[in-house]
Amino acid sequence: MAAADDIVLFGTLTDPELLEIVLGAVADAQPVALADHRVFTAAGETFPLLLPCEGAQAEGLLLQNLTDEQVARLDYYEAPYGYELVPVVLADGQRARLYTPTDNQYGKGAPWSLAHWQQTMGAVTREAAHEIMDLFGKIAIADLVRKLGPIRARAQARVNALNDAPPVTLRQGASRDAVEVVAQNRPYSRFFALDELTLRHTRFDGGTNLVEREVFVAVDAVVVLPYDPVRDTVLLIEQFRPAPFARGDLNPWCLEAVAGRIDGGESPETAAHREAEEETGLSLSELVPAANYYPSPGAFTEYLYCFLGLADLPDAAAGLGGLDAEAEDIRSMVIPFATLMDAVRSGEVQNGPLLICAFCLDRERTRLRADATPA
Repeated sequence: MAAADDIVLFGTLTDPELLEIVLGAVADAQPVALADHRVFTAAGETFPLLLPCEGAQAEGLLLQNLTDEQVARLDYYEAPYGYELVPVVLADGQRARLYTPTDNQYGKGAPWSLAHWQQTMGAVTREAAHEIMDLFGKIAIADLVRKLGPIRARAQARVNALNDAPPVTLRQGASRDAVEVVAQNRPYSRFFALDELTLRHTRFDGGTNLVEREVFVAVDAVVVLPYDPVRDTVLLIEQFRPAPFARGDLNPWCLEAVAGRIDGGESPETAAHREAEEETGLSLSELVPAANYYPSPGAFTEYLYCFLGLADLPDAAAGLGGLDAEAEDIRSMVIPFATLMDAVRSGEVQNGPLLICAFCLDRERTRLRADATPA
């Protein structure tokens, strides 16, 4: 028999792995149902909403024998999304408590499927939950809310790293299983995080190597060089960059390709199309893979997915853009491919991702023009 202080779940926390991460232990749980309700997907989102639905029955989990700390952990995980506990009567008359949004601003989408969510969003949500729950008892919920975007983006980067399978033909180093984490500390975490690591790994000669390093933990990002194969033109952007300014560069405005971070739950391709629209207003007809790489693997986790973005680029495509919410001030320009390569040779292009995209376009340009131009 349920107690009034037991908690019933109907959404993502019915995933056993996620629930164990949040609780810090395997749950004492049993299946239950709530009459005249159904779980729907929030319109335009991936997360679930429990809504009244006459004649339906929502299937969930009843958590029993929870400790005070486990309830506090659940509260910590749910509170940033505006959820709080309210009493509920289950289909069999049992009383429990249910997390309900205090201000539901989302419309009703299609019925929500746990299996579909596990396949599409489960991995990144679990990865994010590890970092969120590591902050339990360390920072307030208000501070956690401000960190959720970067946390989810870093989680997506870890999922990408596990799923990517670049070739291993020349390398002789062992897999990550050969690396022992002796100590790990994260003294700083905002848009970037800083990890202090002590690692032990096998050497090429069969011995072991102890490495002490500080690593900037960033997110994965996309780079897109828009190219019009009919006009043989590219679109570049120019914007202020604080890192060259901090270095002392006399002109901290940089020539770049379109670029931006990959958000949690987002594919590199989706991010590429979104960034092109946000920064330049462009709609890309096709993405051509250019190169994927670590720009500075000695100290920076950032991984870049680079594309050539095929687009229609008349002179009118140039202009001003960027998101005010991200303090972006972006000028775009449409120039001939030859002018881009002149800027590469002169040294005016100092941005590594743009340099790589330019060389990749030089490699692919003849084929792209032949495919786009009638014989």
